Amino acid sequence: MDLKSLKDSEHLSFKSCFEGDLFSGPKHNKIGNNNDKGGITMAWLRTGLLLITIIVLAGTIWFFTLGPGWVESRANQVAGDAGESPDAASLALHETLFIGDLHSDTALWHRPFDERGERGHVDIPRLIEGNFALQMFTTVTKSPRGQNYDENSAEAADNITLLGIAQRWPDDTRHSLTARALYQADRVLAAAAKSPNLMMVRSQQELADLLDRREQGETVVGALLGTEGSHALDGDLANIEVLYDRGFRMMSLQHFFDNRLGGSLHGVSGAGLTEFGRAAVARMAELDIMIDVSHSSEAVVRDVLAQTDQPLIVSHTGFKGHCDRKRNISDATMQKIADRGGLIGVGFWDEAVCDQSVAAIVSALRYGIDAFGVDHIALGSDWDGSVATPIDAASIAHLTHGMRKAEFSEQEIRAVMGGNMLRFLQAQLPADRLILEPGKQ
Repeated sequence: MDLKSLKDSEHLSFKSCFEGDLFSGPKHNKIGNNNDKGGITMAWLRTGLLLITIIVLAGTIWFFTLGPGWVESRANQVAGDAGESPDAASLALHETLFIGDLHSDTALWHRPFDERGERGHVDIPRLIEGNFALQMFTTVTKSPRGQNYDENSAEAADNITLLGIAQRWPDDTRHSLTARALYQADRVLAAAAKSPNLMMVRSQQELADLLDRREQGETVVGALLGTEGSHALDGDLANIEVLYDRGFRMMSLQHFFDNRLGGSLHGVSGAGLTEFGRAAVARMAELDIMIDVSHSSEAVVRDVLAQTDQPLIVSHTGFKGHCDRKRNISDATMQKIADRGGLIGVGFWDEAVCDQSVAAIVSALRYGIDAFGVDHIALGSDWDGSVATPIDAASIAHLTHGMRKAEFSEQEIRAVMGGNMLRFLQAQLPADRLILEPGKQ
């Protein structure tokens, strides 16, 4: 008998025995009982596998549909003490203000710009409710697992990769930080193309157009694009031009970890600019890209100030002398930024101002004005940046009221709420929108 015949014979014999166990008399009861137990075991196994499949399927559906919203609802809360409601005088003043904010990470999150959200801090309806004229949208491309203000490794696992997968970002964003920045920028650009209440501001000319439209009574907010760390360049200087062409006009150098440009305030090395960093800063200056040093090490800030005459931005921060936290650079370094004509955006979260309240924000603004001069202080909320703030864009009038009650002058309120940001942009944006050819200015 060949091997195949032997196997067939064994199969038939086993099958016959198996069938006999089911239908024979009492002499086969023991074998039959074992088979019953096996059948029950198989039924439980099938049920268990079905339950596991259902759980995995439900988890997958939750991950891709409800998961991102759940994460953001925990990350971007409106919580804390907003202070007393604005009175009629504060509201009347607020309606006459030109209001701008230097930092919001709204483009990171998967929710419509043109619908009033149930979570987070910023969308077009809330910007309009708050009487905003300008909002800088910054793109977050990498965030280290276990992120903290003390020390983070560039080699740590990345939070944004998982968030991008959950939000179904394009495949190229899995491995390219430049692609992530471009994807988030495209969300802002698409919102501006869709909504009559949002327009892009990439040049002095477009800023003038915004002012004209608002002067004529249109309800429109100007949107600007910035990076949250220049690891978004993917280590390639040519990507400065790629991002510029897409509309980026502010680039921060670091975020929570050291990168190819130099050390982070929350990194490991504390180093200054690298050779690559110096080349990047030079190219940014050539293109009139505003340089943001919000998360840069103090050594990087000093190196940038030594390399370029360009005024710098600190888009979201507090003051060390007011709130002695690791998040805030020294007053001495901040003074150097102010002396160069820089602009300092005061943050709205507790790590920047040492309390989760409008009163703390007002106190930080007062400190900044007194220490560095009113012309250098602006708003840098860090809205939608995985922080809790006492107000969102719609309730910004609470801040106007808080400053009035703290006896800020009207001139100080107008300057801080947006006048300084407007003046800075009028001086620092390129004169007209310029589209570059690769390798050319």
